[in-house]
Amino acid sequence: MLVRLRLVLHHPRRPPSRLFSVYTPRLNPLGNTSMAVQQPPWALPTQKSPEPVLKLYNSLTRTKTEFVPINGRRVKWYNCGPTVYDSSHMGHARNYVTQDILRRIMTDYFGYDVHFVMNITDIDDKIILRARHNHLISNLRSETVSLSPALLEQVRAAWASYVQSKVSKGLPESERPPAGNEERQWPKLVQRFQDKEWRQQGLQKDEKFEMHFNAASATHVAVVKAQGLLESGHTDVEHAHTLIDLAKDVLALTLDKQFGSSVSDHTIFRSLAAFWEADFFKDMHRLRVRDPDTLTRVTEYVPEIVSFVEGIVKNGYGYEVDGSVYFDTRAFDKADNHSYAKLEPWSKGNRELLEEGEGALSVATGRRSAADFALWKASKPGEPSWPSPWGPGRPGWHIECSVMASAILGDSMDIHSGGIDLAFPHHDNEMAQSEAYHDCPAWVNYFIHTGHLHIEGLKMSKSLKNFITIDEILQRFTARQLRLAFLTQLWNAKVDFSESLMTGEVRGIEIAFNNFFTNVKALVSQAEAEGPKLDGKNRFQQPERELTDSLHASQDAFRAALCDSFNTPEAINILRELVSKTNVYLKTPGGNLEIGLVQRVARWVGDMLRMFGLGEGETQGIGWGQERSADEGSINREEILMPYLRTLSSFRDGVRRLAIAKGDGALKDILMLSDKLRDVDLVPLGVALDDQEDGRALVKLVSPEELVNAREEKRAQAEAKAARKAASQEAERQKRLAALEKGRVPPQELFKPPNVPEGTYGSWDEAGLPLTDKEGKELSKSASKKLQKELGLQKKRHEDFLEWQTQQQQ
Repeated sequence: MLVRLRLVLHHPRRPPSRLFSVYTPRLNPLGNTSMAVQQPPWALPTQKSPEPVLKLYNSLTRTKTEFVPINGRRVKWYNCGPTVYDSSHMGHARNYVTQDILRRIMTDYFGYDVHFVMNITDIDDKIILRARHNHLISNLRSETVSLSPALLEQVRAAWASYVQSKVSKGLPESERPPAGNEERQWPKLVQRFQDKEWRQQGLQKDEKFEMHFNAASATHVAVVKAQGLLESGHTDVEHAHTLIDLAKDVLALTLDKQFGSSVSDHTIFRSLAAFWEADFFKDMHRLRVRDPDTLTRVTEYVPEIVSFVEGIVKNGYGYEVDGSVYFDTRAFDKADNHSYAKLEPWSKGNRELLEEGEGALSVATGRRSAADFALWKASKPGEPSWPSPWGPGRPGWHIECSVMASAILGDSMDIHSGGIDLAFPHHDNEMAQSEAYHDCPAWVNYFIHTGHLHIEGLKMSKSLKNFITIDEILQRFTARQLRLAFLTQLWNAKVDFSESLMTGEVRGIEIAFNNFFTNVKALVSQAEAEGPKLDGKNRFQQPERELTDSLHASQDAFRAALCDSFNTPEAINILRELVSKTNVYLKTPGGNLEIGLVQRVARWVGDMLRMFGLGEGETQGIGWGQERSADEGSINREEILMPYLRTLSSFRDGVRRLAIAKGDGALKDILMLSDKLRDVDLVPLGVALDDQEDGRALVKLVSPEELVNAREEKRAQAEAKAARKAASQEAERQKRLAALEKGRVPPQELFKPPNVPEGTYGSWDEAGLPLTDKEGKELSKSASKKLQKELGLQKKRHEDFLEWQTQQQQ
């Protein structure tokens, strides 16, 4: 059979748009083609609501800009990883959980093909110092066999040096102890430290003042205690080790000055980094942060770093000084198509940030400009080293990311991310040296920075020892709750993390979603057990249309929120509002619900929450899942228990209906028995029964612990309510007794002594109303009127008192 397709295109400027027509030959009964029959023209639909465009807040523009990947839907993304020398803390959680949320949105929601690369900084000034300090303290412990005067003097000398070099930075000039007088002035300084204003002045001079003072104070207390032990003859090695442990922050600095350069076993640096890297990823897995697609470590890319630095020098943007190589920021800034400090040009002259970026072990001499930074550092004794054309050395901090990102992603990338504290100088230096090497105007197209984390109003800092570890926080809150806390605040804004946030808003959101999913799963299970209702009724009426419209509107608004630079607080609110509307629908009188629609809403809400990384436990079914205890294993409680529970619930329903309908003497006992089954017997099994208006109970499976907690909370609320009621009744009784006691005085005696001071009035009438004052003058009309009113009130009080007195006697 011949088929011919004819495409009819209207002029692009003329409506309607493209029309299509299909020619199909018509066959007569003998199979021959007769006259042609055409389908009517078809027009390409006109889109009523265009899809929103994804925009990101780009630190390079400080505005929300449209996201345009370099290659189709493939996204090259580099994220700055941790410098591994200590426990991961809440600042890490804020950064890496937030980056994980954004990554999930890009891959699981928008469908981009993301190549996510992250580095581990496993060699750095901080790692070198921490490893040396730990090594030297460990050696001192192993060499110490008893608490001795020599050890005590060693700690004292280290303490005095620490006070001079560290604590004095935050002290007023007039209060800085002269060398040798530290011990004598210390008690006065400890007393001054209690003054919050004085302490604040010290922090303004040196942000580490409080940390240094606390370290010195702890060491001094340990020294005083050790002195007492030594004098009393207690010289056990345990006491010596306790002194070393308590004074290690102070001792380590002195030991490093004395012996740091003698550390020749460079495996101690890698061992420290390897230990904390493993600890970091353990914490990330507990927080449900996905592993990077590609993980790089600095120590694995040293040859590439050397070559990269050579390329920068060759291009005219680097110079060598005494075995170190520095980046020439002035030469770069003057070059065509280049600009130094794109992210924070106002910070170019910030010496404090520049020095912090160079590290504590850096040597500043020989640089052409204060803004120039190390690409390659000549290694000093006690530092790890690798061969290079400039002699033994190690990578500068900033060069690491440039080399590793270029090695994996090439000469450009779509997204670079990290914490806002890295913007300058780290990220600005990264871009400068990368653009200098690749000779390109833009190495990164979109820079996204997560905001600072404040805890109870205070900024967290590992260097200030003002931090809460991830392990500590996960003992108080779940990974889901932490992620919810970050989702409820903008990713690039400062996060205020507080107890009230976690126990208030976050816990409320979690409970609302949990209750919603539990109810919907119970309703779906109930509907499946009962089978389809073949009663001929149309269950898609106005309430169903309104809920469907709400679902569609929520889906549109949700996409718009995420297109608006990943506005997760708004996205979460949209899900909450949809859940609220669905809950209203579930309470529709008559119970004629369209369960399929409810299930559709719940599945979409659950899918979006899982997309954010909020999923737990099982990955299928309605909701966001719940973690199972170890003893549950892979058992499907719902599948196993539901048939029996429905039977039990049905039995209970029948008993309740019978008792309610009969109204005989057994009614109360039967109802109490059914309530006991609900409130006592089924709670340890994790079964909740919610009584409904139609007389049937909705069966829910909830964790036993949650049910017990809810029951105890309800009981506590009932007891508190009863206590308040009793207290109110007692207060009312006391008030009544006070009023009755006031009525004990007969009205005719109210204005006579001893109820009023002697001589207040001169005469009274027969009812006891005063006529004259103490001088015999007749009372004014207003005064008389006021007294008469009070006399009337007293008469009523006295009558009440006599009535109450009679009742008491009876």
